[in-house]
Amino acid sequence: MAYTLFVIEIISAFILAATLLYRYGDVYRNHIIVTVAVVTAWYFSFVIMFILPLDVSSTVYRQCMQNSNSTTVAPSVSPLHNESTTTVPPVTKCQKPWSFVDDSVFPNLWRVVYWTSQCLTWLIMPMMQSYSKAGDFTVKGKLKSALVDNAIYYGSYLFICGILLIYIALKGVSLDWAKIKAIASSASNTWGLFLLILLLGYALVEVPRNLWNNSKKNYTLTYTYFKIAKLSTDKCEAEENMDDILDSLSSITAAVGPGHPLHRHVETIVQKLPVQLRERLNSRQAPERPAAPSLKSLVNLHKKMIKALHVLQRTETQWGITLERVFHLEDVSTNLRAPDRRFTHTFHTARPRALRLLYPPTTEWYWECILKQYFLKTMAVVTGIMSLALVWSEMTFFCKQPVLSIFANILNAAKYTYNYAAIVWVSTLVIAYMFYCAYSTVLKIRLLNLWYLAPHHQTNEYSLIFSGMMVCRLTPAMCLNFLSLVHMDSHVIKEYVMETYYTQIMGHMDVLGIIAEGFNIYFPMLVVLLCAATYLSLGSRLLSLCGFHQFVGDDELTTDLVDEGREIVKREKRKRQRAEESLTRRRDYSERYANYRTKRDNQDGDYYVQPSPERSQPISAYQRAELPYNRTTVDDELDQRFGASTLPAIQSEFDERRRDKMSAPPRGLFDDV
Repeated sequence: MAYTLFVIEIISAFILAATLLYRYGDVYRNHIIVTVAVVTAWYFSFVIMFILPLDVSSTVYRQCMQNSNSTTVAPSVSPLHNESTTTVPPVTKCQKPWSFVDDSVFPNLWRVVYWTSQCLTWLIMPMMQSYSKAGDFTVKGKLKSALVDNAIYYGSYLFICGILLIYIALKGVSLDWAKIKAIASSASNTWGLFLLILLLGYALVEVPRNLWNNSKKNYTLTYTYFKIAKLSTDKCEAEENMDDILDSLSSITAAVGPGHPLHRHVETIVQKLPVQLRERLNSRQAPERPAAPSLKSLVNLHKKMIKALHVLQRTETQWGITLERVFHLEDVSTNLRAPDRRFTHTFHTARPRALRLLYPPTTEWYWECILKQYFLKTMAVVTGIMSLALVWSEMTFFCKQPVLSIFANILNAAKYTYNYAAIVWVSTLVIAYMFYCAYSTVLKIRLLNLWYLAPHHQTNEYSLIFSGMMVCRLTPAMCLNFLSLVHMDSHVIKEYVMETYYTQIMGHMDVLGIIAEGFNIYFPMLVVLLCAATYLSLGSRLLSLCGFHQFVGDDELTTDLVDEGREIVKREKRKRQRAEESLTRRRDYSERYANYRTKRDNQDGDYYVQPSPERSQPISAYQRAELPYNRTTVDDELDQRFGASTLPAIQSEFDERRRDKMSAPPRGLFDDV
């Protein structure tokens, strides 16, 4: 029974990590080594989030047992018999938590989780990240490019470590293996704390504000218009960049024939193109006198094509998703005035029968038009209270008397009543909210279009590996910061308390006093300044002044982009409606023509030659209407007449996998990006 909750949380952490990887990555196309490394990084980070509250409750029980065992035995002399006796003070009975596990479980778990994560984030994943984006055609060439790419990265860290070691040696501190490990872990945690405070300073304000703004339908629709206008620009840039690469590749394919030494490298590049882009490449007219490329130019072109292809696929997917979202928001705005209180969609999509039964149009109308806004406002208030409590606790956690940290007071109250369930649930809630704020910000960061986590399997290997690195670096610092908030770190509050097994494995930074007594304590207080800057939208306004389009309500450029996005949506909606009308007319014609053919065959069947066995197979009405014409499908014709955006944005999983497998390149070590 004691291990039940432990095992459940271990399994839950793996399910959560695997679900996120399936949503953002493409496990069918990504290399198995990338998949294993990323899921391990995410899984170990979620293990810390789920298991640390159990370690906290176990530490509370061990502290109680230590206090009860350390009670002094006072000797006394009896006045009647002149004999010495002992008086034993009453011993407090400590209640054992039902989730208590053996003392060896947590230390072994934290050693494996922490050091594996550190090896992944500082040694393995940087090399994998550079390897995945390398344009070389051999394993040796990719490894060489990865080493060169990480030379500056590792060199800077070695330089900083050398300076720290010299500083410690001048201080006269003797170094052994334990202290070197403590220095390494503390340096990593300090870097993670710096990044964590920056992310929390943004997310603690932005998460409640986004929930509140999403409850306002007009604001959400306006912001989506702005977003689709920006996305239209990104989509055009991605298409132009891909066209330039196709032009270069067309001249190269014309210059490199089947007998050329570089022909197999050119074929490797061409095979990575999807079918549509390959057809566009074949339809291009090659120059009259193309120049033969060098191996270095092919490597550079290969690297550019990998990046351009992922950017194009990602922007096209985001374009379709954003269009579906804006159509839905417009439907919500229209259905607010529906007299029958039944939600109707402009473009009907097929839904499973179970969903139609559990979520009928009437229920959908009440949820979308009435209940959803109040639910979002309630969640905004709850997350706002959590953010205020976190900001206050970050500013006051170093004060041990009186205890000002809100979460430290809550856990102290639960300790006195041995309410281990409250300790576990409060710790899990606080850590989960910090995880959500930090990781949701990581998922939204878009740094110069180099890496970006896009849903619906559109994240490339480079971005997945980078996210795994960030998660591994943030999680230890975040959990140590939480233990400081609840006053379970003796090196922060300067008072003896029994520390968790997690803190014992992580260690403390006692070698460098400037970090132990300055940075780790006072830097988290800057979160209040970052939250104030986020609340005033200073960062968005500064980026807008620098030329980066940001959604600022009182800005003229924002208004122009909103109007542009509204016109884009109108154009796309008309295109989609014309496509559906054309499809409806073709189906009606197919049915009428099929009925006419059936009636004629019944009347004049004796005068016709018997059909062949192949034609005697049952043919549907739609297929019968298509027989006199070419074999192109309706989707192909809609693509040619109205464009690919008229089709549903997100195809079924079977169609996606079948298309990917048909156009998949030859498998190789990280060579299938």
